[in-house]
Amino acid sequence: MIDLHCHILPGIDDGAPDLPAALDMARAFVADGVSVVACTPHIVPGLYHNTGPGIRRAVAGLQSELDREGIPLRLVPGADNHVTPDCVAKLGTGELLALADSRYVLIEPPHHVAPQRLETVFFDLLTAGYVPILTHPERLRWIEAQYTAIQRLARAGVWMQITAGSLAGAFGSGAQYWAERMLDEGWVQVLATDAHDARRRHPDLGRGRALAARRVGEQEARHLVLTRPSAVLDNLAPAEVPRPVHDDRFSEVTDGEARSGPTGGDPIWPRRASPAGAGGVRGIAGRLRRLLAG
Repeated sequence: MIDLHCHILPGIDDGAPDLPAALDMARAFVADGVSVVACTPHIVPGLYHNTGPGIRRAVAGLQSELDREGIPLRLVPGADNHVTPDCVAKLGTGELLALADSRYVLIEPPHHVAPQRLETVFFDLLTAGYVPILTHPERLRWIEAQYTAIQRLARAGVWMQITAGSLAGAFGSGAQYWAERMLDEGWVQVLATDAHDARRRHPDLGRGRALAARRVGEQEARHLVLTRPSAVLDNLAPAEVPRPVHDDRFSEVTDGEARSGPTGGDPIWPRRASPAGAGGVRGIAGRLRRLLAG
């Protein structure tokens, strides 16, 4: 399995506080069957002042320690990038980080209040050729009030990542309900741990995969934890990746759209799109505007 969201780098955010804790997490990942981990510390203005270059150095340093300890876990750089109006510009300068230098970018919105320009930020990323991945939408306090907006983002090409622990009820019944519902409706591309330590918020991707399989089947569960994460690391275009499955019982007319379900219709991404100026990106701008406008 591959985990695209965790806070294993020691001492730079609210994740592993020191090297021993990071090594414990790494051993737990390996024991759980994870072979590759994206190191995604928070980048939050005014709180966690991490930057791309600093994260890269931390990843290289921790990888050296893992190799020295004989822990067979491969690390790749990334970040849990907080929503800001200038995400595209900061990705271009390297201040923010995509996952493994791909077109795929973890984007974390505020937990308690939906930002006013949320859809605009994602629209800007999409039109620049990136594939934003909205982190743990099921845990957002405002998901119920803004669920149609999340659906619009998904239809426009934004990927959704839910947390493995949410499916087990680790974040409460509300997060569990929304995680299960989003899986059932076919909105979710990636399952990740968002692990912060080896005990309370520990690596649990295997358990999350098993719980997801009960709802969407073994093949889709594999896509959630291996096929699509591997495609992210290889920087494949979304059109080259299996789409999420969905239960037809949950396909419904939303915001006046046709009854096709989240996986219906033509893909809006060119097959070989790449960040910042990819051919064909401008051609989808009109469709994105219509989708995001609802």
